[in-house]
Amino acid sequence: MAGGFGTRLRPLTIHRPKPMVPVLGRPIMEHVLLLLRRHGIRECVCLLYHQGEWIRNYFGDGSAWGMSLRYVQAEADYGTAGSVRNAADMLRNEPFVVISADVMTTIDLSAAIAFHRERQGMATLLLTRVPNPLSYGLVLTDSAGRILRFLEKPSWGELFSDTVNTGIYLLEPSVLELIPYRQEMDFGKDLFPAMVQQGLPLYGYVAEGYWRDIGTVGEYWQVHHDFTRGILVPEILGEQCGEHLWCGADVRIDPTASLRGRVILGDRVIIGPYAEVEDSVLGAECILGAGVSVRGSILWERVTVEAGAVISGAVVASGSIVGERSSVEEAAIIGEGCRIGADALIAAGVKLWPGKVVEDKAAVAYSLVQEERWTHGLFLNAKVAGKTNVEITPEFAARFGVALGNAFGAGTSVAVSRDAGNAARMIARALMAGLMSAGVNVVDLQVASVPQTRQELRTRRYAGGIHVRRSPRAAEQTEIVVFNAEGRDIPSGLAKTVERIFYGEDFRRAAAQQIGTLSFGERSAEGYIRHFLAALNAEVIQQRSFRLLVDYSGGLAANLFPMILGTLGCQAFAVNTYVDPLGRTPPLEESLVAEALRALGCELGVRIDYGAERITVFDRRGVWYSPARLLTLVLKLFLQTHRDQEPYVVAVPVAASAEVEEVAAEHGVRVLRVRNSHSAMMEATRDPAVRFVGGTRGDFIFPEYLFAADGMFSAAKLLEMLALTGWELSELDARLPRRYQREGLVPCPWERKGSVLRRALEHPVGSERLLIDGVKLIEPEWSVLIFPDRQSAAMVVIAEATTPERADAVLEEYTELVRQWQQ
Repeated sequence: MAGGFGTRLRPLTIHRPKPMVPVLGRPIMEHVLLLLRRHGIRECVCLLYHQGEWIRNYFGDGSAWGMSLRYVQAEADYGTAGSVRNAADMLRNEPFVVISADVMTTIDLSAAIAFHRERQGMATLLLTRVPNPLSYGLVLTDSAGRILRFLEKPSWGELFSDTVNTGIYLLEPSVLELIPYRQEMDFGKDLFPAMVQQGLPLYGYVAEGYWRDIGTVGEYWQVHHDFTRGILVPEILGEQCGEHLWCGADVRIDPTASLRGRVILGDRVIIGPYAEVEDSVLGAECILGAGVSVRGSILWERVTVEAGAVISGAVVASGSIVGERSSVEEAAIIGEGCRIGADALIAAGVKLWPGKVVEDKAAVAYSLVQEERWTHGLFLNAKVAGKTNVEITPEFAARFGVALGNAFGAGTSVAVSRDAGNAARMIARALMAGLMSAGVNVVDLQVASVPQTRQELRTRRYAGGIHVRRSPRAAEQTEIVVFNAEGRDIPSGLAKTVERIFYGEDFRRAAAQQIGTLSFGERSAEGYIRHFLAALNAEVIQQRSFRLLVDYSGGLAANLFPMILGTLGCQAFAVNTYVDPLGRTPPLEESLVAEALRALGCELGVRIDYGAERITVFDRRGVWYSPARLLTLVLKLFLQTHRDQEPYVVAVPVAASAEVEEVAAEHGVRVLRVRNSHSAMMEATRDPAVRFVGGTRGDFIFPEYLFAADGMFSAAKLLEMLALTGWELSELDARLPRRYQREGLVPCPWERKGSVLRRALEHPVGSERLLIDGVKLIEPEWSVLIFPDRQSAAMVVIAEATTPERADAVLEEYTELVRQWQQ
């Protein structure tokens, strides 16, 4: 499979396809073909798409490598499985191997083939164990190797093992019948999960040997480091002309030159007097002048380094020239055909696109080191987050805005909102400039909450929307949240399109007369309030005449909720009723809330978070309800007030208390467990049978109103349900089932998280196991959930039991086990 774009390897893949990127002096694909030949596979069909002529011209019919190569040029991107199906006419009616042309591996294919024949399955996936499995397909097998579960590119919370799909498959011809012709289908995302669901014989073989997917610049570097440390010993290194030195033909090394560490020299390399080379790879026809120093670097073919120049830990692509006494520093990447003048400096981390010219004595100091943060992907759960004015800068935002604009399309309209902070204002304006330069018309909603922005997008006047805010999880970070035309989070397909444009800097700017317009969404707030009130039984709330205390947290709800409460006939005593631009307003202390509630005679207190998405609730006694207990109370109120709609489904995160099932069982309502994220909660609303989604952080979704959490509506809906039932929260709390949760954070290196979850899954305890988000072991009297913390090098352990003492004991026991499982 040789059709990838290699977007994340740019600028190295601007002028050549990823399989042709040199690794240890040879194209990646050449290493793959030699692996196949070593295991007796000499016929190969090469599936081409992007810049396929490079591969055809280099390998030809394959005879120079003792192989027979044929080619299929795809007319469109059919996905991994679709591409193989597109070449079915060239495959014989016998088992075949599918392998990517951009992996570096020494896996024993012969042993895998023997395993496949023994199991007699339809497909065998070659698996390996890696420290960080996030970028790969995660696989769970039984003791016989049969695949039980398959998850493509999981989030941290979805990990249940460190065993991943290598992208190497052994397939029977019957598998092709499951793949539609000339339609997009992916092995990992589509075909294999469907085969598992249908109960078809799909196996996994955990292979020994070196394996690395060269998908990013970081992985590219890692292969080089693995070679210099002796971890990787590939088949082709040329003639060994020293203990750790391999040379091609006609290499000329001056007697005064010094070569140390592991070094590969391609054909016709010339190394001048007193030059120094250490732990480096030099491609064919490279020339090093007198006194040159090359350390820990990769030079492609035909690179000239003139006298006195220093290259340290950098990549210099084909045909480039580094002038006399110039310096190329750590992690710099010089694209093909660049010319760096004499006495110039290329600072650490700088990337030069092909053909760039750097003048004599110039210093290229604009470093992309901070932006290396984005090389593994921009989006996480429809958000782009980074350090304010360090990673999320105006320059970044403008470029990101152009990429978004290109993805949405010139001539479309996009709504942009933000919080009240200066950082969000700055980034939003830069984003809008980028969007407009791509020909997109921008409607500035100015200061508005995420729920208000989602409601505005539901008018279907926009191609999408953007909200900029200070991160609710890390005050030093800014988040850019992107929505689709419906107001839902941006789908993964569109996110990948944005990333491809951003990484490739393939920006399409509008002509001067087609630059987008900027206008202001002046009636957005009115539309939000109108829709809000229409979704409530306002009359019953008005009749109850609630008296309540509201803490606005200095957040965005202070702009609209006072007006809404007034319409609902509530007498509200408010604190922190201004919008704090810095978002630093501390919540009112719980003791003060309790005192104020009693003094003012309020029935309850509500705190709405800064972003107006979540709530905290106090009863008239001033008792604060934990988020887990609040979910149980709100669920019971919802079930009681929606008896006429039974039976239906409610969805909650896997971390929610088992109280949920006990309460729902009284009403014949089924509980659907989902991942511990707001995006998973929103996804659950796509099922029309789901009438309520409750979170464990004070976030509630009422799909008849909106498919996402809205703190203001949650508070108002709570008033409606209390009014309809006539119940008091304290009375409800006293009579509902109760379980006790204890939560702990156990330090764990990032690279050990997957193995900890694999050990947890193998742990011989738990009459029931859930693998929705981490690993949850369930017994009748207790349960424990173990999942990776998304923000730090730690594992989260949530223990639950029928008594607080038992919950404490379970937490202590599994905290210690998680420590042991890291060994």
